[in-house]
Amino acid sequence: MADLKKAADSTAPVKPEPQARSVRVVILALMIAMLLAMLDNLIVGTAMPTIVGDLGGMEHLSWVVTSYTLATAASTPIWGKLGDMYGRKGIFLASIVIFLIGSVLSGMAQDMNQLIGFRAIQGLGAGGLMVGVMAIIGDLVPPRERGKYQGMMAGVMAIAMIGGPLVGGTITDHLGWRWSFYINLPLGVVALAMVTAVLHLPKTQRRKAQVDYLGAALLTVGITAIVLVTTWGGTEYAWSSAVIMELIALGVVSLVGFVLVETKAAEPIIPLHIFRNLNFTLMSVIGFMAGFVMFGAVLFLPLFQQSVQGASATNSGLLLLPMLLAMMIVSLIAGRVTTSTGKYKIFPIVGSALMVTGLFLLAQMDTGTTELISGLYMAVLGAGMGFLMQITMLVAQNSVELKDMGVASSATTLFRTLGSSFGVAIMGALFTGRVQDEMAARGGAGATEKSAQLDAASLQKLPVPVREAYEFAVASGTHIAFLVGGSVAVIALVAAFFVKEVPLRGAASPAAPADEPSPTAKESQTV
Repeated sequence: MADLKKAADSTAPVKPEPQARSVRVVILALMIAMLLAMLDNLIVGTAMPTIVGDLGGMEHLSWVVTSYTLATAASTPIWGKLGDMYGRKGIFLASIVIFLIGSVLSGMAQDMNQLIGFRAIQGLGAGGLMVGVMAIIGDLVPPRERGKYQGMMAGVMAIAMIGGPLVGGTITDHLGWRWSFYINLPLGVVALAMVTAVLHLPKTQRRKAQVDYLGAALLTVGITAIVLVTTWGGTEYAWSSAVIMELIALGVVSLVGFVLVETKAAEPIIPLHIFRNLNFTLMSVIGFMAGFVMFGAVLFLPLFQQSVQGASATNSGLLLLPMLLAMMIVSLIAGRVTTSTGKYKIFPIVGSALMVTGLFLLAQMDTGTTELISGLYMAVLGAGMGFLMQITMLVAQNSVELKDMGVASSATTLFRTLGSSFGVAIMGALFTGRVQDEMAARGGAGATEKSAQLDAASLQKLPVPVREAYEFAVASGTHIAFLVGGSVAVIALVAAFFVKEVPLRGAASPAAPADEPSPTAKESQTV
């Protein structure tokens, strides 16, 4: 009996629960780090009026956000490459530390110039947070199994967007604006401790090739020029102004030079061969469009509901609940289906179609649209985003060799970031122009001096004719913004039809080194 029992035990499958539990603990630590980066801008945005009242420097207000965005976008590809070259854990921990140093310094700022500089340090760390999270998950969890964790990532995004403004307002009112930055410390310390203790990745041997400093410099200049064009164009400077034209020329020359340098570099910041893979290129395009649409929606939907539907600005995060809940639920379902079936091509197609439909529905809103109807329209858009947000990263990572996981993650993140910059700039310029035109036509000369972003409280103080003109103008501006967004999103739908159903990599062999490419990745490395 003892021998039979021993034989039965020897053939019994080994239970994977301990390994699964350890992966979940690591994922939890990574989600805390991701929450740091996502919460920051939303919390700080709520505190900005108080910050300006304390430090002054209203004319430099936009740079508090711009410096952070610039540093994040410019550093993203570099963080990804450093992780590939020198090991992800150490590089990821360094990005958390830099982010926390920037947070402390921002909270201690004594004037607006200091705050702008310290926010750039914060953004430098933030660039490594998102890339590090995605690349480490790519190392730990094979693509076939990664879908089950998509709901967690979508949930973190929903928590940040809903809770950020609420937390920011509460902290500013009760503790002061400096705690909008200091609040990052406890979360960051927990993330540091957990990642240090539970994250164990195969050690990566340091490569002897030199860092591509010239490529990094050219890419940084190019990205900086692009972000400044999208930030300043139509606001600080006219689109046809010399400054904008010079920035466009600088960006084009820098990026062309970057491509030429990358073809000869021993360790290119972004290896151009990853774009030979059709799926990777398509995911970059779809990710760009998803960023374009999502951040435009996050900007204009609360504005419409506050200005036209009279909702309170205090609960602005809750106004996006239909979109965010739909996005989280659909992302979770899509992830589970991908894990169980290994199929994913249908999701970019359905997601892009729903995204286009949701945007065209939102473009139909006017001064008579109820909150219920707008909530339903937002849910359609959110469902489309849910199909796209994590699938794009999943397919992109599955399309490259494991040694390029970091640069693939950073490139995908960069395209989404650039998409958001273009979306906010283009949709914002169209929105503001339409509001000003409608106010001039309906409200008289004095009405054109009114801001295009009055809150609900200020709106109630306007004379009834001016208020009605403003409500109509905002509805008209929202219409044109979402109409353009929907038209641009059609590009994502077209791209989705060309995605190839390449099998997702399964569980990697424990004995295989981290840098060894899988056969599937090699086979799929052609257009």
